Amino acid sequence: MADMGEFRDAVTAWAGGGPGDPARELAARLPVRVAVLLEGASDVAAVDALADGRGRNLAAEGVCVLPIGGAMSIGRYVRLLGPTGLGLRLTGLCDEAERSYYARAFERAGAARQDFFVCAADLEDELIRALGVTRVEELVGAEGDLRALQTFLRQPAQRGRAPQRQFRRFLGTKKGRKIRYGRVLVEALDPDRVPAPLDDLFSSL
Repeated sequence: MADMGEFRDAVTAWAGGGPGDPARELAARLPVRVAVLLEGASDVAAVDALADGRGRNLAAEGVCVLPIGGAMSIGRYVRLLGPTGLGLRLTGLCDEAERSYYARAFERAGAARQDFFVCAADLEDELIRALGVTRVEELVGAEGDLRALQTFLRQPAQRGRAPQRQFRRFLGTKKGRKIRYGRVLVEALDPDRVPAPLDDLFSSL
C-alpha cells in the first residue's frame, strides 16, 4: 500500500525534472490534502518531532511534509502542487530573508491567500531563543557534542559573537547536525514555549 513517504519521494523526483505521473497517481490514491513546504531536512525533523509530541499523525491527516532544498525551489513546488498542479492546499515555513520568494511563488500560482509562516532568522534561531542558550548547551552536552562546541567557540571568528548566534552557527558546522538537533531542540520545549511560527503552522493544519 502506498504511503505519504512514497508520495513525498515522487514529488521530489518530479520537481527535479522527473516524470509527474507517479506523483499524480499517488495523489489520487492517498488522502493527501495539504503540502507543507519547508526549506530543508532540519525543518522537517522539527515538524515531525512536534507532531510526535502532540500525538498527531500528519500523514494520516492527509498532510505531506516536504523539504524543498532551499527557498529558491519554492516556485517549482508551488506550481506542481498548488492550484495549477495537484490542487493541494499549501503552507510552510521560511526564513525572514526568503519571505519574498515564498510570497511571490504563492501569488504567481494563485495561492496568495494561503498561509505560510516566517521565522525571524531561521527555525534553529527560533528554537534556541525559546529554550535559552543555557538549556541548549545542556542539550549539546547530553548529545555528546560538548567538546566539539568548546573547540568551535575557541575559534577567532566566534569571539565577540552573541551566544545565540554562536550556537546557531555551531549547529550547521557538521553534516547532519542540524537535522539531529531539529528534533532534539523541539523535544526539549515546554508545550507553551513552542515558537510562534511553528505553533501557528500546526494550528493551520
